[in-house]
Amino acid sequence: SGIYPALASFNGEGECGTGAVVNWAGKLWMISYGPHLPFGSTDKLYEVSPQLKQTIRPESIGGTPANRMIHKESKQLFIGHYAIDSEGKVRVIPISIMPGRLTGIARSTTNPENKVVFATMEEGFYEVDVHSLEVKTLYKDGNQQRKEGARSYESDLMLGVHGKGFYSSQGVYVYSNNGEQGEEARVNPRIQAGSLYEYDGTQWKLIRRNQFTEVTGPGGIEGNKKTTDPIWATGWDYKSVLLALRDNGQWSFYRLPKASNSYDGAHGWNTEWPRIRNVGNTEQPNYLMTMHGMFWHFPENFSSEHTAGLRPRSSYLKVIGDFTRWNDRLVFGCDDAAKSEFLNKRKAKGGIGGPGQSQSNLWFTSLQMPDQLGSTNSDGAVWLKEQVKAAEVSEPYLFAGWNNKTVWIKNLGEQATRLEFEVDARGNNHWSPLQSVQIASQESMLLYLSSSRGEWVRVRNSKASALSVSFVYHNPEKRTTVFSPMFKGLAAATAKESIGGLLYSLGNDQKKLGIIASINRADGTVEKGYYEMDEKMKPVPVSNDSISTYMREKMAIPTQVVLQTEGAYKVIDETGKAWCLPLGLTVYKDLMKANQVRICREVVTERDLFNCGGTFYELPAENAGGYAKIKPISSHQFSINDYTSYRGMLVMTGIDLKAATQNRQIVVSDDQQCAVWAGVVDDLWKLGKPTGHGGPWVKAAVVANQVSDAYLFTGYDKRELVITQHSDQAVRVTMEIDPLGENDWVKYKTFTLQPLQTLHYTIPSSVQGRWVRFVSDKNSTLTTWLNYH
Repeated sequence: SGIYPALASFNGEGECGTGAVVNWAGKLWMISYGPHLPFGSTDKLYEVSPQLKQTIRPESIGGTPANRMIHKESKQLFIGHYAIDSEGKVRVIPISIMPGRLTGIARSTTNPENKVVFATMEEGFYEVDVHSLEVKTLYKDGNQQRKEGARSYESDLMLGVHGKGFYSSQGVYVYSNNGEQGEEARVNPRIQAGSLYEYDGTQWKLIRRNQFTEVTGPGGIEGNKKTTDPIWATGWDYKSVLLALRDNGQWSFYRLPKASNSYDGAHGWNTEWPRIRNVGNTEQPNYLMTMHGMFWHFPENFSSEHTAGLRPRSSYLKVIGDFTRWNDRLVFGCDDAAKSEFLNKRKAKGGIGGPGQSQSNLWFTSLQMPDQLGSTNSDGAVWLKEQVKAAEVSEPYLFAGWNNKTVWIKNLGEQATRLEFEVDARGNNHWSPLQSVQIASQESMLLYLSSSRGEWVRVRNSKASALSVSFVYHNPEKRTTVFSPMFKGLAAATAKESIGGLLYSLGNDQKKLGIIASINRADGTVEKGYYEMDEKMKPVPVSNDSISTYMREKMAIPTQVVLQTEGAYKVIDETGKAWCLPLGLTVYKDLMKANQVRICREVVTERDLFNCGGTFYELPAENAGGYAKIKPISSHQFSINDYTSYRGMLVMTGIDLKAATQNRQIVVSDDQQCAVWAGVVDDLWKLGKPTGHGGPWVKAAVVANQVSDAYLFTGYDKRELVITQHSDQAVRVTMEIDPLGENDWVKYKTFTLQPLQTLHYTIPSSVQGRWVRFVSDKNSTLTTWLNYH
């Protein structure tokens, strides 16, 4: 699956992410980082040979670095605190001289041949001579200014915290950060956070008060070749992804849909490190952008006169810190398993412990892989439950790249208004009318724009009002329900017996995976012993009572984290709100009741994998939206006992040895008592498309005008609604959609049912949204059943 277990990186910190990975001097160079270590850490500088031999460089001083630049004039790679020449010789800038969490490097605007400028996450800035490595402090890092006893690391130079990107062109430096300090930032992803600034050599100027990450340009890791070249920056707010462009001295902003909300969070911790990078060559540039869980094709000539060509490729689950092209493969540096798990706690995980040691790995893939993973389904808004002025025009929103384009409109104001939709057909900033709609006060409507073409769309409002205008995009599902042969050997949910096991990545620098192997049957679970597995991928029996005792307590599968009703798996979140997920095979009720399938666990840093009733879901942390933003990945019919992250791999138990013959994804102990499946989390897309069935009402005594629970609607194909009126009176049932999971319900369609009538309705593929619910105009007994085929 593209993972070499022996290349994993470990540290002694609460997190071990990959800050940068660069192809340089015939080798692959990589730095790891810990969570907040401005003065050094146990992290390392790694060198990987073409034969995939890993060398931990003795010059390593650690820290929290994510900066890299190739300085062409001096023929050096600057990465972290290290300068590496074209022969692979490493020099070190002492951390005592240049403290801080290094986040970016820019070419000097005044002496680019001889100087570079380093930026830290807490707004320390240093000018460095590329020859002597002499350091001049331009502004002291916020960690050095921190007041004794204070929780904040915030510098007094700019608004926001958690610096990310840094770049220079057009005579200015541009710096971004993506976070906010304070307790509310840890729980509410909708507050004001982050910032984008520029510096002209005399003063810093606030460009926009939103969360921003990558800052780069056509020159990428080498810096722009011409001082007139544009600057690009990516970011987001609670409504959508943001794309900023500085061209000809002016800033422009664009909006893109989000494929994942796991990157949200006002504190900024969940976003490490989005990039735009050329993975082609000089003759054939190929810019790959990673942002909010989507691989994007980014046009190399993106400018104010040419904004065409930005396209979604596919979605992914890994947390990617950096990537490069090396020996005709893409290499992604990831953030796989954090010991601390930070703020990502929830009832569904029970009291499960985090990994014993933080770790990550490189992920080697083909050049075509960014087109081959998850769907491009995504959503966002230009306005979301906000006051919009008369004659106000929204920012351009990406319009090209999807077959089905649904627009939900809601007027929350006290007067009617007219919305004019305009399209930029060629990406040259020439706008033409697309469609005009009148919407009354307190009304909602749905627009189908699938047949319309253009690069960008924007909305013009006629009268001051409170509005939501949400875009939900969807492409036809290419997958079937047939799983890839790579999963052959996982035990069927109906199997009478399987080899299970609890999983735990050991601490204390052991770098091994602990496994309590078991035989799982319908009548219970029988332990078969404790095993350990290292990078050689061979489970071996070991006697270790202290570890196995710890695992029985801290890795135990919790009971009753999901309630199964007649029509749904019902999850109650931390606030007491109910969320209904589709049912799978009936056997899962018994497996879940017997604690034989893990429901929820963190397998990539600060987001969870939720495995409920035969469907895997991506589940953001509560501070990034939680269950409201859950999305299905794939459905299966396996009895997966446990799963975890180890050396960059996804490891799962629940094996049928008779079916596992010749599947290299499955490794077995010599005594045949312990077996695991190993791959990567993004292999889960190959399990098969999401399916399910059920509904929020099943022969339910419904009270007039009281809405049902929310039922998951997003990510499913070929959807059918069956409504049955069990009472002897006519009734009107209204179907409502929450487009983005923002509790912003829009009326979709009202069905009239006669006494005892059953109504079948095929939901058009053009109708997309996150959640569905129903409301009846009369007291009645009703069933609302959804089949996701």
